[in-house]
Amino acid sequence: MSEIIFEVHEDEADGGYVAVALGHAIATEGESLDDLRRMVREAVHCHFGDGAPGEKPCVIRLHFVRDEVLAV
Repeated sequence: MSEIIFEVHEDEADGGYVAVALGHAIATEGESLDDLRRMVREAVHCHFGDGAPGEKPCVIRLHFVRDEVLAV
């Protein structure tokens, strides 16, 4: 089973979420998590439908990254 992993960050400046694929030239964004999931699926279908090398992944994994700053 092949999978593709997206690193997801919350866009603190504008709100919403930004997702970037690891190892592929795919990036997208969404205003909500549901919107982001839909946009990620659409981006993967478009990317691999355009003849990009490799097989279309069967699984999309979203890896949420959260920065936290602590006062000293």
